[in-house]
Amino acid sequence: MTNHAAAPEIVIITGMSGAGRSTAAKSLEDLDWFVADNLPSAMIVTMLDLARRARAEVPRVAAVVDIRSRAFSTDLKSAIAELDAIGAHPYVVFLEAGDETLVRRFENVRRPHPLQENGRVIDGINAEREQLRGIRAEADLILDTSGMNIHELRSRVREAFGNESDTAVRVNVLSFGFKYGLPVDADMVADCRFLPNPHWIPELAPQNGQDRAVKDYVLGQPGTEEFLHAYLEVLQVTLNGYERSGKHFMTLAVGCTGGKHRSVAIAEELASRLAGPWPGVQVSHRDLGRE
Repeated sequence: MTNHAAAPEIVIITGMSGAGRSTAAKSLEDLDWFVADNLPSAMIVTMLDLARRARAEVPRVAAVVDIRSRAFSTDLKSAIAELDAIGAHPYVVFLEAGDETLVRRFENVRRPHPLQENGRVIDGINAEREQLRGIRAEADLILDTSGMNIHELRSRVREAFGNESDTAVRVNVLSFGFKYGLPVDADMVADCRFLPNPHWIPELAPQNGQDRAVKDYVLGQPGTEEFLHAYLEVLQVTLNGYERSGKHFMTLAVGCTGGKHRSVAIAEELASRLAGPWPGVQVSHRDLGRE
């Protein structure tokens, strides 16, 4: 599948129990898709109709369907045919894994396979694989998750269904004052208290780091550019790692004593420089105006 000008209006996620349907669904939710989990096949067309009526609020929809319905195969094929008839060609994603992997996953969570009845887990797996044979043959994308961990599966889903702004880590650059405490949600903390404090300059004290005079003062200090350059290099390595591991959000906290001058100016500058390679960067100032 190519990103993303011709993205499908609706995605159907199905496949083997234990192969990662829930993880794939969560990954689509993280990409701002509306996902209906465990939806009866007969309700897929109704869900799409409701989504079309609320187009601005629900731009992309996905349905997770499984074999808990005894008429699963027949119902799903009928739903796909009905969607095709109204011009909403669904993109079917089929998740599978090898028998040993599926057995191990069910044993790890100590849950029975939904089709094993009084038999063994492998009996349920074999029954399900046979039941899904026809759907698998018609799937648009087959993902074998045998050798994947959760992060790798999420990455594959993002590659298939996310655009550049979806898949990039969203960064919130947050200025704060150390005297008010560290932000509890900070992933990384930058301390700029080593810079001279504009608070001690009478004409700058009433202003803040968003004002040009304060910003020029802070950014013009010896060591500021070296700090920004070095920190951006560290951020680039970290954000690349976040992206590979499937993390979608990062909060970078930038602190000075009161959260009014230095941290505000540095946070604004870091956000400005990050915004090019990382779409969706936001900047906020927790303690600005608190003094």
